[in-house]
Amino acid sequence: MNFFEHLDELRSRLIRAIIAVVVGMIGTFVSGDWLFSNVVFAQLKPDFVTYRVMCAFAEKTGLAGLCIKAPKVEMMNIDMGEPFFKHMQFSFIMGIIIAIPYIIYQLWLFIKPGLMDVEMKAARGFVFICSSLFLFGVAFGYFVIAPFSIAFLAGYTIGGVGGNTTLSSYMGYMTMFTLPMGIVFELPVIIYFLSRIGIVTPRFLKQYRKHMVVVLLILAGIITPSPDIVSQLLVGVPLYLLYEIGIIVSEKVQRKKLLREKNQMVQ
Repeated sequence: MNFFEHLDELRSRLIRAIIAVVVGMIGTFVSGDWLFSNVVFAQLKPDFVTYRVMCAFAEKTGLAGLCIKAPKVEMMNIDMGEPFFKHMQFSFIMGIIIAIPYIIYQLWLFIKPGLMDVEMKAARGFVFICSSLFLFGVAFGYFVIAPFSIAFLAGYTIGGVGGNTTLSSYMGYMTMFTLPMGIVFELPVIIYFLSRIGIVTPRFLKQYRKHMVVVLLILAGIITPSPDIVSQLLVGVPLYLLYEIGIIVSEKVQRKKLLREKNQMVQ
């Protein structure tokens, strides 16, 4: 392919990805009432699964502090167009989440012709792994980070002020607690590609392991505004496990690279 053919191929893939997002948006918009009641505002209901699981665990262990309950919040609307525009925003975000596997698949189809056989074998499962990690990350943010954070922030009062919030504020925090985690969970994939091009090595990752623990704990503290150590560990431990998985991935990449170099020397 020449340069213009590559541009045409890229345009074709982008159009397909955009169509997938639009289809997801339309489906979400049509189901707006149900989704807002059962997905967006689910953390405000006392029967949300995270609250039930944590309270049951707290009862069995005798650690009453682990039981978090749905905050009592009154949702307000202070802008006439806010419900409509937030409905559109939510539909767009959900459209992207729904279309992520297809978007990654289109990206893979675009870069696939430029890969050699060895690179093709190494990148096998790329679409499935990237899509799964992103969706797991979003789910982790939704079921773990968001409930703890919203329960803390909505229940926090100072000078007797608290208890009410706007739709815009609530959705902003929900987005902040979920979507970024989808990107964070791509850490093993990022480490894989950095290892492939030689920017990081297993030795480098192991050398800075202790530093990464500190960084992840700080990050967990920022992500979860709740001051209790349990919620921070619930965030920090999975992030650290992702880092350890990244080390294993990097070691595997290095072994294959050394084996390939050895075979080339023999030949």
